[in-house]
Amino acid sequence: MSHSIPHSTIIKVRGYHCDFYGHVNNARYLEMLEEARWQYLEAGLDLSYWKDRGLGFVVVSVTINFLRPASPGIDLEITSETTKLEGRTGVIHQEVINRQSGKTVANADVTFAVIDLETGRAKTMEGEVLAGFEKMRAANNQNDGS
Repeated sequence: MSHSIPHSTIIKVRGYHCDFYGHVNNARYLEMLEEARWQYLEAGLDLSYWKDRGLGFVVVSVTINFLRPASPGIDLEITSETTKLEGRTGVIHQEVINRQSGKTVANADVTFAVIDLETGRAKTMEGEVLAGFEKMRAANNQNDGS
């Protein structure tokens, strides 16, 4: 798999993102990470590319490490990068960085599959699926100025 530049999404922490203690709630991180993945995928390749081929994305698992609290008013930068395409799954690695301090507050590995929308079965990361990721990677690299 060729190297790509991570895609960046900025999200401002709002009061409704936080729990009783004034820190971003763990469930809100899932939403923020999902928003960043959508932006990552859309920046690289129109999602109709996949649907037109009868393909879709499903999340298989999410592993999140919560490292530091984030509070209202903080700008979080979420970087997203496909780090693995193997067999029937891939991994998008995401880093959540407090832009004010420069410190990582959380990171996640999101394992996904590309499925055939008609059968619901996972497709192997080869052929048209792999070609789509290569197009997405090239477009993201171009969009990020490299």
